[in-house]
Amino acid sequence: MTYTTLIQVSELQALISSGTPFMIFDCTFDLADPASGHQQYLQAHLPGAVYADLDHDLSARHGSPGADGRMIVANDNDRPASGGRHPLPNRERFSAWLSEIGFSNDMQAVVYDRNGANYCGRLWWMLKWAGHEAVAVLDGGLQAWQAAGLAVDSGDVPSRFQSNFELQAPLVRLVNADDILLHMDDGAQTVIDARAPARYRGEVEPLDPVAGHIPGALNRPFPTNIGADGKFKSPAQLRQEFDQLLQGRSADGVVHQCGSGVSALPNLIAMEVAGLGRSALYAGSWSDWCSRADRPVAKG
Repeated sequence: MTYTTLIQVSELQALISSGTPFMIFDCTFDLADPASGHQQYLQAHLPGAVYADLDHDLSARHGSPGADGRMIVANDNDRPASGGRHPLPNRERFSAWLSEIGFSNDMQAVVYDRNGANYCGRLWWMLKWAGHEAVAVLDGGLQAWQAAGLAVDSGDVPSRFQSNFELQAPLVRLVNADDILLHMDDGAQTVIDARAPARYRGEVEPLDPVAGHIPGALNRPFPTNIGADGKFKSPAQLRQEFDQLLQGRSADGVVHQCGSGVSALPNLIAMEVAGLGRSALYAGSWSDWCSRADRPVAKG
């Protein structure tokens, strides 16, 4: 069986026992203390899990912005696929990393974190972007695994033999600021902003130089998708909540964004769990949008 959205602890146990090739990724991170994610991983992680660092493995190397706002990099191998504070590495660099850690095209990927699926969603999306459908989020994360009384490991995982991961056609849609601007007034898109309400309204902005939101964007803070048990809400409840948010707008036109293209992913995954399809991601998000003064900003 292939898992493509969520996987439960019991299902992961069955997968591990089945003989199916798989790899588990721990994506724990903390924006305020980037080094602490790896430290938490070293203290406790699912057996065999590989650590995926948001800054080092799941984001491009930062260059210098040119006059047009695009990054100037030393060579094309380092050219990001998006702007923003956590620019996407290009697909070729990402596939090289997957090969280095021994991930191959025949494997089921399982991703998790300790952060309400905030960071592991990034790797879930990136694997889909690389053309790999067999990736699922461990519902409830490390906490659900431990709550089931299952063992964890500590320390680093021994390195594996290098594989040869081959890119396939993307299974997700990536958009940029120009795409957002193109459809800002034609009703063809609905932007959903996953940031906290005060940031969305422009009352505070702790990370980026400009406060506010993309005109017309709707606000759905990413923790809204998670229930009191630490897992994603039921498909029926998520469907009801997104229907209420969209108020008749087409789910096909939804574009997700946040501050830097990371915490938007729980919303995107939740819409898929709810049966609303796989919507688009503006990976550069607010940090990219507000990097140019000629782009409109709304508040309130």
